[in-house]
Amino acid sequence: MIRSASRFAATSFALFMLASPVLAQQAPQPSAGHLALAREVAITSGMTRSIDAMSGPLLAQLQQMSVTRPEVQKDLEQVVEQLKPELELQKQKMIDTTAKIFASRLTEAELKDISTFYKSPTGQKYVQIQPLLLDDIVNELATWTQNVAEYIMIRARAEMGKRGHQLN
Repeated sequence: MIRSASRFAATSFALFMLASPVLAQQAPQPSAGHLALAREVAITSGMTRSIDAMSGPLLAQLQQMSVTRPEVQKDLEQVVEQLKPELELQKQKMIDTTAKIFASRLTEAELKDISTFYKSPTGQKYVQIQPLLLDDIVNELATWTQNVAEYIMIRARAEMGKRGHQLN
């Protein structure tokens, strides 16, 4: 499940990064209600799970320092506890950014429809199984990519052979 969350987090982060240059070109600012609805959809859709999946390991990685430096373990545990509220604040900022992205791409009416779906039993089930779906899709995509790459090479060799060229 951690692998699923990590894969989901990486995929989500990559999608956000790809979208950011396009979003920077759009000027209209959404209303407070539009942003609140967008924030709700981002959370209920499960999209913000990627933020948790990325932020939790940051503190765990920090705590791993105590393995190599046992003398700092107690102080490090205190620092980690002290940083948790700060990390939560950073997570909320990212959720706000996510809401702005949603609001820039979807109207308030569309967000209301989406929110209704995610609050329904079917929507909740979708959110629950979404990481599993993504895992299955990524696994199938890896197999598909390998198969298609092999097929393309076989076809390219055959076509180039017809033209008197040999590809290795």
